[in-house]
Amino acid sequence: MKKLLTILALFLSVQMLNAAPIETKGKNNDKTELTEAQKARVTEMENRLEEIKGMDFQSMSKDETKDVREEMKEMKAEARDIGNGVYLSVGALILIVLLLILLT
Repeated sequence: MKKLLTILALFLSVQMLNAAPIETKGKNNDKTELTEAQKARVTEMENRLEEIKGMDFQSMSKDETKDVREEMKEMKAEARDIGNGVYLSVGALILIVLLLILLT
């Protein structure tokens, strides 16, 4: 049983290693195109960020600066969600499944 667990641990550790990506010179990576609504939202967020950069934070109260900070965090998270998805490696999926099996 110990040998089986050792082999399984070795297999999982090898699966989690990532090879360095090959640099592609001159090739365009296929990125998802944004819809018109998403493009409009991105320009709206960029305009709002320019407004925030122009604000005088020293004359604002702590509550106002906290609200602006939270707004910027929300916009950052929204921008990240527009362009990216969630990616899991095969090794991570195997590890999650094994943990679920072992813990139940």
